[in-house]
Amino acid sequence: MANRDYYEVLGVEKSADAKEIKKAYRRLAMKFHPDRNPGDAKAEEQFKEATEAYDVLADDQKRSAYDQFGHAGVSGQGGGYGGQGANFSDIFGDVFGDIFGGAGGGGARSRANRGSDLRYTLDLDLEDAVRGKTVKIKIPSQKECGECDGSGAEKGSKVEECETCHGAGQVRMQQGFFSIQQTCPRCRGKGKMVKNPCRRCHGSGIVEEDKTLSVKVPPGVDTGDRIRLAGEGEMGANGGTPGDLYVQIAVKEHPLFARDGQNLYCEVPISFADAALGGELEVPTLDGRVKLKIPPETQTGRLFRLRGKGVAPVRGGAAGDLLCRVVLETPVNLSKKQKELMKEFQSSMEAGGKQAPKRESWFQGVKSFFDSTKFS
Repeated sequence: MANRDYYEVLGVEKSADAKEIKKAYRRLAMKFHPDRNPGDAKAEEQFKEATEAYDVLADDQKRSAYDQFGHAGVSGQGGGYGGQGANFSDIFGDVFGDIFGGAGGGGARSRANRGSDLRYTLDLDLEDAVRGKTVKIKIPSQKECGECDGSGAEKGSKVEECETCHGAGQVRMQQGFFSIQQTCPRCRGKGKMVKNPCRRCHGSGIVEEDKTLSVKVPPGVDTGDRIRLAGEGEMGANGGTPGDLYVQIAVKEHPLFARDGQNLYCEVPISFADAALGGELEVPTLDGRVKLKIPPETQTGRLFRLRGKGVAPVRGGAAGDLLCRVVLETPVNLSKKQKELMKEFQSSMEAGGKQAPKRESWFQGVKSFFDSTKFS
């Protein structure tokens, strides 16, 4: 192999630090690796050359000798692809270990994993959502099996080391040149095996049972709001911390009120006489009944605002309003006498012509439309 300058081979300055040297070798190794260039002798030669350069420059003692005496300073100890120094697999594993789990044996056991978060939908009446309430809920949960103390093994038997991974929880797979670690398929990363499983938990070390939780619902919650109960989610694996339980609020439809943020809306039917002559109506609120004054000549659809009779926000602040929309109700099932009175009233209205300005204005608009439009 030609003795090219090692810094030139890796394409770095002589002042390059270990991180830069490692990065440069990683780039060249991936580019010229034989598995990526099958049958390419030139690429293989460049790969060997880069590996030899990295073997020297990545070692502080070898690099110092090389900087002082050149190739003569590392003659006989240059590692390279076929040298007497570091084994090539060790060199490559050192650079790519963070991707493939390291070049050494054993591997780490499965880490403790945090349990998954769970969700529970809590249906609430509008009154409870507005005022707040403490609610008891029952949810399925997991806990350590009391029969085997979570080991998964029947009493009197032992948990044994996995014969496949020898307790490591991981196995190494060789794929061509690359060495890859993966979870042991036999013990699923636990590093241990249960030959005589517990009859209660069937070897899992975990049993399921329902548990009752007390949920404090703050005043003012609305559909979509969530209450977090820390540590009440799924159990963590391998001793990991449990997840959280999120209680999601769903407010039921109310027969009288509709909610829009802080405000409540209510439809109030009124008679023709009350709308025309005015009067006082009793309307519901979440705090009880209140009087609503209807002025004379009130039109259907008019909104009346009752301030402070809405909902106080869950995060604090003044309560919203209750908006009452009056709807004129047409009388039904009229008696003969009532019909006669209505006809008499209708005749008097047509004679006057000033009691229905909107109707008169509408008819004038219709007349103007037909007068100005030509129909084919």
